[in-house]
Amino acid sequence: MLIRPAALEDAPAISAMLQELVAAGKRTARADADFVRTHYITGGLLCSVAVEGDEILGLQSLKRAEAGNPYDTPEGWGIIGTHVSPRAARKGVGRGLFAASLAAAEQAGLPAIEAYIQRSNTEGHGYYGAMSFRPWREDDKAIARRYDLT
Repeated sequence: MLIRPAALEDAPAISAMLQELVAAGKRTARADADFVRTHYITGGLLCSVAVEGDEILGLQSLKRAEAGNPYDTPEGWGIIGTHVSPRAARKGVGRGLFAASLAAAEQAGLPAIEAYIQRSNTEGHGYYGAMSFRPWREDDKAIARRYDLT
């Protein structure tokens, strides 16, 4: 498995992987290639993909939180999102992706990273807990977990 920065040409393959998550009932957000290009690949600090051969096994995006972001993440922190193919679960994909994101967060001087996870996403809470993110705030939809870098 190779972890590398996502490229615009990866958008169709990433979209296909996200569609698998939709079909498995693990995703409700958009998953089309245009959304992948604008929401994940461009405009952030890093979007990494886990690749095996020609197959995208997962992606992780890291963005710097701006004022008024949809998650209410404190301005200047990182916002992280992780998506792993159902076929690649529990194979080290998330751990490999987080190593790349953590290095990018440290290089960018982020004080913390937040993951805003839907309450019902037990796999997501388990993953971020294993990566040492700790719960720190919640609302009626989600529990936000944070990873402190400083």
